[in-house]
Amino acid sequence: MAWLVAALSLIVIFWVASVYKIFFGVTSSSQAAILDDGETPHKKNVLFVIAHPDDESIFFSPTINYLTANAYNIHILCLSTGDADGMGSIRKDELHQACAVLRLKIVDHPNLQYNYIHSLRMVLEIIGKEVTNHDIHTIITFDNYGVSGHCNHRDVHLGVVKFLQTNSERDIKAWELVSLNIFRKYFGPIDIWLSILSAKNHHSKVIIINEQPLKSFEAMAQHLSQWVWFRKLFVSFSSYTYTNTLQRINPSEMATCW
Repeated sequence: MAWLVAALSLIVIFWVASVYKIFFGVTSSSQAAILDDGETPHKKNVLFVIAHPDDESIFFSPTINYLTANAYNIHILCLSTGDADGMGSIRKDELHQACAVLRLKIVDHPNLQYNYIHSLRMVLEIIGKEVTNHDIHTIITFDNYGVSGHCNHRDVHLGVVKFLQTNSERDIKAWELVSLNIFRKYFGPIDIWLSILSAKNHHSKVIIINEQPLKSFEAMAQHLSQWVWFRKLFVSFSSYTYTNTLQRINPSEMATCW
């Protein structure tokens, strides 16, 4: 019994220390590497390419909060309305409300639907159009596992990689959200320390610590149709609420199968 009490005490100590770091600690200086190419932040336009309404709040909020706090222009391209249960119009409205909380600009497209990844050409056309219209310099999206292995998340990654491969002359930088294993995925703020250690061994990775986790909860709460008890638990204990690990996408080293 003594070992159990000691283990629980250690977890509580790490949890408190992690929350303290979020609100009062100094975040990693490597964050600036995301967009630091000598230009001022006001000239930088970033496009998040996601699969479903609420992806931005559940998975990417640490990065979004960091970029908006530093005056970057953030655009969200959601490649579906999440209409699996016939709630597409509701979820689209909820996305607009969440993006208002996160201070994001939504990219709307008339051809978006639930089963959207059936046309590579359409995906490439949509991404290309929005990159041109909004003078996008950097794209951020899922990695090839897509956090949970969801096929739509993985297809979004493939679409972005294919776009980069066929538009290499545009010199657009792209970053992917690194998927965590099942144990780290639910470490909550404690995963901050593991992410920092991992980044020290992999210099291509950048760690973003969420300095405004309450804002992330507020944004997710706008997705009222999805804000059920198990998602409340997920957002509370998910490492993605508290930190993001990003890795640069090198399209020349990747193969795409579609």
